[in-house]
Parts: sequence; C-alpha cells; structure tokens
Amino acid sequence: MRSLCVMLLLSCPVLGQFSLFTCASISKAYVVGAKLPASGLFFKSTAGMWEHLGFNHPFITALDYDQRGIFYLAAGNGLIRAWDGGRTWKILTGSDVTELRDVAIDRNAPGTMYFAHTAGIRVTRDNGVSWSDADSGIRRKYTEAVRVDRTRAGRLVAGAQEGLYFSPDGGRSWQRAGGSGFQVMHIEQSPHDPCFWLAVTQQGGIFASRDCGRSFENLGNTGVGRNLYDISFDPTRAGRIAVAGWGPGVMVSDDSGKTWVARNAGLPRPQVWSVAFDPANSGRLYCGVHEEALYVSGDAGVSWRKDGLEGSIVHRMTFVPERPAR
Repeated sequence: MRSLCVMLLLSCPVLGQFSLFTCASISKAYVVGAKLPASGLFFKSTAGMWEHLGFNHPFITALDYDQRGIFYLAAGNGLIRAWDGGRTWKILTGSDVTELRDVAIDRNAPGTMYFAHTAGIRVTRDNGVSWSDADSGIRRKYTEAVRVDRTRAGRLVAGAQEGLYFSPDGGRSWQRAGGSGFQVMHIEQSPHDPCFWLAVTQQGGIFASRDCGRSFENLGNTGVGRNLYDISFDPTRAGRIAVAGWGPGVMVSDDSGKTWVARNAGLPRPQVWSVAFDPANSGRLYCGVHEEALYVSGDAGVSWRKDGLEGSIVHRMTFVPERPAR
C-alpha cells in the first residue's frame, strides 16, 4: 500500500535555501477503476501553493538528484529521469525492469547511479545509456535499499531480503554486513560522521555501523517486532535522529541511537511511512502519516500540525540545495 510520491519544495532562508522533494500518492478512499487522484511528483512553493509536476504516477518510491539538478525517480515502471524542474520525464530502463524500490547517485563518480528493485541491483556508469547487474554475492536478490557513501566513489551499502551487504567496488562484489534474516527497509549515512550508518528493518529493529558500513549491530529492542520504514539524521544537531514505523509512529533519539522516545502527540495514528529533518531549521521535522496527511513539527516531534497532502501515503522526503540563479 506504499504507493505514493510527492514533491514538496520549501525555501529555507536561515541556513540557505532548500527544496524538499517527497514521493507520494493520494490513495485514501480510492476505488479500483475510478480516476486516479493526482499522484507522483508535487511541488510546494514558498507561498505554500502545491503544484503537481510531470505525469500522474501512482507508484514512485524514492528519488535522488545529481549535480546538474536532474532528478531520478524509482518507479513501478522503471527509472525515470525528470528535468525542467521535474516537469519533463523520460524512462531510462526497459520493459524487463519493474518495481523499483530505491535509487542512489554516486556524486564522486560522474554518470554513475544505482537502483534497487525486486530482482536485485543495477548500475549505470554512463548516465543511464546502458545498465548492468550489480548484485553478485547477494543470494536472495530482492533489494529494498541501496546507498552510496558520500565520501568515496563505489562504496555501497544495500538492504536486501536477508540483511545488509557492503560493497567496496561499485557493486562488483558484496559481503554480508549484518542483520541476517531480516528484510532491510532503509539505510542512511550520518551527515556528521561518515562512518556512522543506520538501517531499519521489518521486525528486527534498528542496526548501526560505526566502521563505514562494513558491519552492523543491532541497537537493542527498539522497533523489534514492528516494521520500520525510514530514517532521518538532523543535519543541524549531531546525535539527533528520527525513525518512522508502522505502530511505533515517530521515534526520536538525541544520543545517536542509545535511547529512543516516541513522538506521536498530535498525530492521528502511529502509522508513519517517512520522516525528514529540515537542514535549514533546527528541530523542524516532517512525517507522512498513512492516508492522513504530511505533518510538521517545530520541536523535533514534541508537537505536530498538519501540513497538507491530505489522504496521502508519503514514502520518502529529500531536501535538495537550491541552485543559485544565473
């Protein structure tokens, strides 16, 4: 039921300007056969107005962007390149690729990007002209998450059906990194310490790496027995992290994951798909509540208010630095 990708654009004057992009579908009360509500990529201007961009697409799960400001969308029908502010789209993959789950740009290797899908991981090293498999060594291929180390080209961490994997060579080989037996749902690298990574899972809780993604250990009982879907490090405050899940809702840690506290006061239900800290406003946190709306907090989740996108499922949110006008 995670069928939604919305794009939210904010201008943040305190520490610079950012655009917040998010993937979502307006799915509440939808009946099969009825006209599909506006879904896919959306934009929220500084004036608070929403605009739907590109095609009406019911299934986009993740997005990333390159140094040119071009977006790449992991969609049910392939990998989509979106330019012209997200208004013009082109599918870069063939009919043999469906049900993409994640996409990651290697910013230290121009032209290189990876996507995770239900049949493994693929890579392009020529801006999407050609693709090849990049999952040798991953036994059960279904892969929900793939991330690229921001400090070193070709260093990858992937979340597959049976745990976490690490690749030092651009996906040419993989080694087990922990979380054995658990489906990994998302992975993030700390903006403060590039060797600190977190991963969330179905039923297995939260796993952490402090050796640059080579190995992960469980952080304890937090989230065990529940499904966790997203992670966000607060770029403005080292040690503050939020995770989202189905049942736990939003949980926040102020000590790098040693302890966690539920932050759901003001949310209609503790069923949350996504979380994102605003890099330009300390303590501003967004979350997507299942088929309710996007919510925002100014105090790291202590209190919440509705921020639009009613009836939506919001999968992922990504803040992107705005390119200066020329």
